[in-house]
Amino acid sequence: MDTAVARPELLLVADTVAREKGIEREEVLDTLEKAIQKAGRAKYGHEKDIRATIDRKTGDVRLSRWTEIVEAVENEETQMPIAIARKLFPDKGLGDFIVDPLPPIDFGRIAAQTAKQVIVQGVRESERKKQYEEYKDRVGEIINGVVKRTEYGNLMVELGRAEALLRRDELIPRESFRNGDRVRAYIYDVREEPRGPQIFLSRTHPGFLAKLFAQEVPEIYDGIIEIKAVARDPGSRAKMAVISRDSSIDPVGACVGMRGSRVQAVVQELQGEKIDIIPWSPQAATFVVNALAPAEVTKVVMDEEAGRVEVVVPDEQLSLAIGRRGQNVRLASQLTRWDIDILTEAEESERRQEEFRRRSSLFVEALDVDDVIAGLLVTEGFNSVEELAFTPLEEVAAIEGFDENVAEELIRRAEAFITRRDTELTERRVELGVMDEVAAIEELTPAMLVALGEKGVKTLDDLGDLASDELIEVVGADNMDEETANNVIMAARAHWFEGEDAPAEEASHGAA
Repeated sequence: MDTAVARPELLLVADTVAREKGIEREEVLDTLEKAIQKAGRAKYGHEKDIRATIDRKTGDVRLSRWTEIVEAVENEETQMPIAIARKLFPDKGLGDFIVDPLPPIDFGRIAAQTAKQVIVQGVRESERKKQYEEYKDRVGEIINGVVKRTEYGNLMVELGRAEALLRRDELIPRESFRNGDRVRAYIYDVREEPRGPQIFLSRTHPGFLAKLFAQEVPEIYDGIIEIKAVARDPGSRAKMAVISRDSSIDPVGACVGMRGSRVQAVVQELQGEKIDIIPWSPQAATFVVNALAPAEVTKVVMDEEAGRVEVVVPDEQLSLAIGRRGQNVRLASQLTRWDIDILTEAEESERRQEEFRRRSSLFVEALDVDDVIAGLLVTEGFNSVEELAFTPLEEVAAIEGFDENVAEELIRRAEAFITRRDTELTERRVELGVMDEVAAIEELTPAMLVALGEKGVKTLDDLGDLASDELIEVVGADNMDEETANNVIMAARAHWFEGEDAPAEEASHGAA
């Protein structure tokens, strides 16, 4: 019995909706099938497996009930045991479905309303999926839109068929938009969420400035000039580092443009944000100096392990180097990814003199020498008595003003001082109760052992219970790095695992 109902108007509806919403006709028809299926379940029972199909050529609608053939029935409404199915349908097997055609349903008011809701929801989901597919690969682009509405200071921006969110904190300070205003922004994220795809825009993102320059400067668009880094204080100031792949093209000049035309176009879009364009350099020190422009730099000291750089500037350049409210040094730090400390020449000189005095007094006290000899040792770069003790005799004798006898005596006194100091520290370590097993760990010096004892770390178990950062805090970050701390802790814990292999060894001896 053919229970199909010819509904050619459904095909017309599907074609119209697909054309208006810009989605596939097949998706609309799938949604219509779900709507009819939902209305069918409302009539014949929600617990039944009711399915609807629409003929793609004629618009015929068929409604049927599906029953699965199973070994053991869990749901009588949708399943039939194999024993009964074999009697009624000999040609059917386990896992097959029995399809019973159902009479067509007359769409009443409630059923029609339900179907409409399903269709609207289905079409909306199809639209959202299409929007996500369209925009997910456009992250990092600049897009133009129209402000549709404002919600708690956040802007909802219409992008053709899609809608994007431009949050208040992603707007440049002091700028405002009203409904209907055109806005240009940077797509920094596209996420698929339960309520649909969310397109997030920004006018403060560093990428926005970079893309604006790519639109204004053909050399950037063509890849001749590359933007290596951008740091922004939105609406106030920005720094951009550029490099040219063609030695005949000045990257800074190309970005500035004739009489500043190119950079001014970007400045105007960014509400007057001042932009410093600087040449990028693979040499970190040179890059830091460039990044601190317009301030002049006289000296740079890099600490690569700590990721810090100390910059010395003339006294009159200090305020310029730091900038208003620290803006210049902060942007330079963001741009270079180095922590930058600014010192004046006077401060640096005073600190150097203080360091010189401290080291000199160390040698005067430890070696029982006068200020002249101590000063010579510091000038030659000796930082500790240990360095002097382990330096070859000929190197010490080569210092101007020294001879072999002086060098030999200095090294002897340095060795004697170390021996005397270590003896005192060892006595103190024993007095504190730090075990010999702890002292046997190579990386721990007598001074470190005393520091551990004073903190109550006396046994291997005490030491093994420490984390690496705790150990470094006790002995001093200047004396131990994280790798060494981990090695010390693992050495302290070694005895915890010594017995694990014992049963296996005993078993092997017993077998022998």
